[in-house]
Formats: sequence, structure tokens, C-alpha cells
Amino acid sequence: MMAMRYRCALRSRGARVRVLASAGLLILLAVGGTALAGESGGQVAAAPLAVNSGDTAWVLMSAALVMLMTPALAFFYGGLVRRKNMLSVLMQCLMILCMISLQWVAFGYSLSFGPDKGSVIGGLSWAFLQGVGLTPNADYAATIPHQAFMIFQMMFAVITPALIIGAFAERMKFSALCIFTLLWATLVYDPVAHWLWGVGGFLRQWGALDFAGGAVVHINAGMTALAAALVLGRRQGYPDGISPPHNLPFAVLGAGLLWFGWFGFNAGSALGCGSLATGAFVATHVAGATAGVVWALLDWTKHKRPTTLGMITGMIAGLAAVTPASGFVTPMGAIGIGIGAGIIPWFAVTYVKVLLGYDDSLDAFGVHGVGGIWGVIATGIFASKAVNPAGADGLLYGNPGLLWIQVKAAVITMAYSFAVGFVLLKVVDVFVKVRVGEHEERVGLDLTMHREAAYTVID
Repeated sequence: MMAMRYRCALRSRGARVRVLASAGLLILLAVGGTALAGESGGQVAAAPLAVNSGDTAWVLMSAALVMLMTPALAFFYGGLVRRKNMLSVLMQCLMILCMISLQWVAFGYSLSFGPDKGSVIGGLSWAFLQGVGLTPNADYAATIPHQAFMIFQMMFAVITPALIIGAFAERMKFSALCIFTLLWATLVYDPVAHWLWGVGGFLRQWGALDFAGGAVVHINAGMTALAAALVLGRRQGYPDGISPPHNLPFAVLGAGLLWFGWFGFNAGSALGCGSLATGAFVATHVAGATAGVVWALLDWTKHKRPTTLGMITGMIAGLAAVTPASGFVTPMGAIGIGIGAGIIPWFAVTYVKVLLGYDDSLDAFGVHGVGGIWGVIATGIFASKAVNPAGADGLLYGNPGLLWIQVKAAVITMAYSFAVGFVLLKVVDVFVKVRVGEHEERVGLDLTMHREAAYTVID
């Protein structure tokens, strides 16, 4: 008990928490109000945190699954654009994978999860992974190496800005994308991740629940996607002169791989191999399936036929919506979230976008933003401590207070990510024009940005 008090005292002063694998910690002796660390009679050895091989294997595999989601997203988005822009989407996603990996190691992880500074950001004491070793960190994951937790979280940081591509596909300059992505990851993703997941983050202290990234990933990316659609404006010829997706089989392949990777995204967030991971796995699958069916039925009703594009869009909306709730809800709760994810984003994509006239090219806001908002709020409705004692009961289980906390967390994330994303795009545009010229857009970004072509014939 004295060793535990000692470690807690260190955490309260913002120092790094490290586990000693050899001799025990020196403890304060309360006898006579003195502390003599060298006295053999009063020294108590602290049991070191042990690495669990099963948990570590699951988290590392989950990190690999989440990493796969970014190339999968490239094929999902790439299949939906015109063929003259296919390679540009692949290039953008892969560059983000590389850049943000390096940013995360340099300082992104420290800003997101490092010792708290004012409840809004982590410090830089873990920059370049100083103190992030191969022993567990009790604050985040007590059974896996700290570096395993770090690399798992890196993959979330990678895919989140990649989601934004869907809003400005076919019209953003590659150099502007690189600058904007680095700034956005540092000034938007890292702080929001700390608010909800970092020890000391203010939304975490409020009791906001976000198991795997409904706010940190989907609302965050979705709201900035809306800002990007507004800043860059419509594509040439939108909406009547825009060709349909050039390769739906590629999009289906990407959607299937995204679904596959999502099991690592959500079930991996249990940070261990056990019942919690199993529950998150089941909830993830059930919600995605439910939303896919609901979206197809709505398309069938409106257009007199179901569509492949609608089906895969609904699947992704369901997976996005269940993300924050996956570790807190029963399978029946996941079905309820999936039904909402099939209906609400469908209306946003089918009616709201048309009514307001913005060109969210691949519905990054309509699917991820709106789906994420619904998912975060729905967590406050369907969450149950019977599923996860570390969580909280939601509205249906007698606790309306959680719903209010979730609404506040969603609104704060929405406002911050939209406002800062909008400003960053405007600032980048001053120095490096964010939108390509008319000629580049007409010819296509594959040739004009990269001097490459995905196919022999170019639109």
C-alpha cells in the first residue's frame, strides 16, 4: 500500500510512471515521521507489472489491423473517384501513413498521452519516445509493453487525417495536403486525443466515454472534412457533371478491408485478450451489418433498387457509429446504434448535402462526422456497466447524466475540430494555395501532381 501511495504521488506531480523490474521501490517509513530508505527492516518490494504475452499479441495484431485500414481506405476512396484521380488518393493516404508515423514518434504521442499540462495537452517529456520503453505503463495498459500501446495508438493517429481526404478528393494540392496534415495532427488530433484518452484530460475527467474513437477519430475528422469542403469549394461541374465512381469493385474491396481492420480498431481498444475484447468485437460486427441493411432498404425505397454503393456506405457508417460505444454496449444496444447509423447519415448524405449545396466529395462528413456524432450520443443511451464496469450506465439503464456528458463531449469536439481545421486551411492557403488550378483539376491529379497514371486511358 505504501508503494502504491508513492507511485500515485509521483503521478500527481506529473512525473513519468515507470515500473522497476528488479529491486523494489524505496518507500517512505511512517514510523516517527521519518523516511530512511536504506533501512533493511522497513523496505517493501513492489511487485513489478508483468507483460502478458496473450494481451501483447492481441494488441500488436490489432495495431497491424488498424494500420491496414489506411491502405484499405485508399482503395475505398480511390474506387469512388474518377479514374484520373485514382493514384492521387492512394498517394495521399500512403503519405499520411508515413508522415504521421514519424510525427507520432517525434512528439505526437507525447502531446496526446504524455504527462498532463492543464488538462488540455500532454507535455513533451515523452518526445522521441523518451521513457516509452518495453515495460508496461500502469496509467494506460498494465499488461503490455508501453511501446505496444504507443504503436497501437499511432495507427489511430494515422487514419484520422486520412479520413478527411474524402471531403476534398480530386481538388487539393499535394503540397498543401502535406503541410495541412502535419499541422492538423499536432493542433487538432493530439489535443482532442488527450482530452478524452490522456490521463488528466478534461473530458476524461468529466466521465465522457469514447472506447475507440467516436469523438477522437470520427467527429474530429468529419467536422474538419466539412470545413475543407467549404474552404475548397465545389469540384468543376458539380453536381451534374461529375462522373460516377470509376471502380466500385475497388471500393467494395476497400470497404471489406476496413470492416476487417475495424475489429482491431474497436476490439483492440480493450488492450487485452478477454471478455471485453470479445464484446467489442461482437458489437462492432452487429452494428456494421445492421446499418448496411438499413441503408440498402432506404435506397431501395427511394430509388426503387438497392445499390452496392449505398450498402458499403451504410456498413462504414455503422462501424463508425459503434466505435465509441463498442466496449460499453450489449449486442442489442449495437443493433440500436446500427439502426440509427443507417438512418441518420443516410438523410445527411441524401438530403442535407443537396439542400445546403456543399461538395463533400466522398461523404467524409456525412458518414464519419454525422455517424460519429450519433455514436457518441448513443453511447450515453445504450452504455451499461454490466458490459464494462469501468464505464457507466446510460439513459436506458437509469443514468441520464451520462447522456448529457456525451452530448457536451460531442459538441466541444465538433466546435474545436471545425474551427481549428477551417483556420488551418485558410492559413495554409495563404502560403501554398490549397486548391489546384482549373487545368490540373480538368486533366486529373494523377498526371498533374505525380506524373503517373493508374490506367492507360485517362478521363
